[in-house]
Formats: sequence, structure tokens, C-alpha cells
Amino acid sequence: MNLSLLYFRTSLFFVVLSLTLSCSGQNKAIESKKAAQSKNTSLTIGDTISELEKNIWIVFQDQNENYWFGSDGSGVYQYDGETILHFTSKDGLSNDRIRGIKEDNFGNVFITNLGGIDKFDGEKFTHLTAIESNEWELNPDDIWFSILGGPLETGPYRYDGKTLHHLKFPKHYMEDEYYDNHPNKSWSPYEPYTIFKDSKGNIWFGTSNFGLCRYDGKTVSWLYEEHLTMMEGGGSFGIRSIIEDRDEKFWICNTNYRYDIQAIPIVEKDKILIDYKREKGMENLKSFDGTSYLYFMSAVKDNAGDLWLATYSEGVIKYDGTTTTRYSVKDGEKDVTLFSIYKDKEGNLWLGTHESGVYKFNGNTFGKFKL
Repeated sequence: MNLSLLYFRTSLFFVVLSLTLSCSGQNKAIESKKAAQSKNTSLTIGDTISELEKNIWIVFQDQNENYWFGSDGSGVYQYDGETILHFTSKDGLSNDRIRGIKEDNFGNVFITNLGGIDKFDGEKFTHLTAIESNEWELNPDDIWFSILGGPLETGPYRYDGKTLHHLKFPKHYMEDEYYDNHPNKSWSPYEPYTIFKDSKGNIWFGTSNFGLCRYDGKTVSWLYEEHLTMMEGGGSFGIRSIIEDRDEKFWICNTNYRYDIQAIPIVEKDKILIDYKREKGMENLKSFDGTSYLYFMSAVKDNAGDLWLATYSEGVIKYDGTTTTRYSVKDGEKDVTLFSIYKDKEGNLWLGTHESGVYKFNGNTFGKFKL
């Protein structure tokens, strides 16, 4: 046989084989996704409803593009673009007061609530039982949780795909002083209000009274400043939110400062401290009445790298690194109190509120989301 013809036929065979395998792989991926998206049609739990409750604190979008809405008292809602399914404790949730929603690489959705952590596999809810553990590890696929405000032991909790580890923070250097001064506090000063994973894979915990904690895979280190925990005029705010900007610098629940965090901690006799430099933040940004700088409850970075900060009752702030833009959030004439801000897979911004339902940004304003 002519060698040129043989070469041509061999090349053609591998081209066809490559295309066939490629198409087969794409078809399998499409079929897998369609199968996952059609799971709802075979669900035997949940009620189909026409509207959401008003106290929707949490918004989340899973890998199949379903939206999940977590409420403070009426369970969780799944919305596929057409139908809303409502799940409560009668469907397997441990508690109807929802505090967080996350997802693993396999499409399992995890609902944190005041009864613990429940895994939804597309058909049913399974309660995760935690073990007391000292296995602090930093694996890329681990999921970290906190259980805020319930009767259970506060976190952090680390789930490695098989075991839910309930971890204990190493003793904070201010612990003895704190308990001496506050013997009757009903909550733990270690309670994690927020958990954040930075661009380098470090896990951060914002606590109720002990400031900020970083776990880098080897060491647990601390950053405490009074203004991060205590508000002007009194009262404890705690560390409700952490966000990293495009310059890899950190904003820690207030707008007045940002933090240049160093990778190597400072080791002293009885404590391990985060090494940092405090910088000026969003200058002259005050509350509506002009009396104090602003704290934010929740924060995201949009697709352009700009920060969006949701305050409790002072609207939403956008910061592009130079200028701030402020958005009021209204329910009629009433200012809406906010719990969280969320960016979905398409870059859309959503707000979870305490008592006004869900809001979505339309490019100009945040308006109430209607199905």
C-alpha cells in the first residue's frame, strides 16, 4: 500500500475517533446535567408553593442553576426558574431556621440550621452527625460551617466528605480576662459569625468577641482590635463579614479601614498573632445621620473586582477601589434591614433581608424579586 495513503487513512481514523469521543463526552455531560435538573420531577418531599416568605436571609445558586432561599423560621425554598419547592422539618430538615447554604463538588447541597447541618442529595435530607475532633486540616475540597444562634455547640465544623469534625479553637490569649469580666454571657466569645476562604486558600473566622482568626493549614493566629467587635456608642457587633479586594487586602466588617495582612504570623510567649498593617479605608463614609462609620453584614466581589457591602440598615455600598456608590434599599418608604448579599453564577447580585423578602440588582437599583 502507498505510504502516503496509509498515513492519510491513519490520520483520518484518529481524527474521527477524537471527534467521536469528544461528542460522546459532551453528550454524557449534557445528559448528566439534564438528569440532575430533572430530579425535582421525582421528588417525594416538599410542597409546591406560589411565593416566598418575607424573612429570607440566605440566597444561593447550585451547580444545576437552581436557586435556594433560606428563611429564619419557615425552612428552605428551591426555585428552578418555574417551580418553587418548600422544604421544612416535616421533610427532613433538622430545624426551620436557616443560617447557611453550601454545595460540594458532587452537587450535594448542605443546609445549616439551628438543629445542625443537613445534606440534600437531590432526593432527601440526611442529618450530619458531628464528632468532637482536633483534626485541623486545610484540604481544598473540605467544607467549613458555623452554627450560629442555636442550642448546639458553636463551630467551626469541617466536613471532609465523610466525617463532620467539630473543632475547638486553641485558647485565645484574652479568654481568662473575658470570662472574669463577663461571667454570665449567654454566648461563646469564640462563636464564628462568618467563615471566609481567601485567594490563597486560608480559612478565616470572624468571631463574636475575640476578633479575627486565620487558619493557614499549620497555625491558628488571631487579630483583635476593639473597634472590629465593639461599635461606637457601645454594643457588640462582632466580626460579621470579611472580604478580600483586588489588591489582596482585607476589609473586616467596617468601611473605615482596610488591612494589609502578612503571611507569616507573629509568635509571642502566650499568643500567635496575625501580622498586619492597618490602612485608611473608605474615607468620609458615614451613616445616614452622620454619627458613625459603617459596618457591613455581608460582602461580595463582583465580576469586575469591585466590592459590594451590605450594611444592616444603611443600604448597600459599592467600592471600585477609588470611589463609593451608595444604594438605598426600600420597601415602599421603609428602609430594609439586610442580612446578606450574594453573587450568582451569572454575576447577578441578590440581597437576603430580615423581613422584606428577596431583592435583586437590575443594574441601577435593588428591587424586590418577584417570581
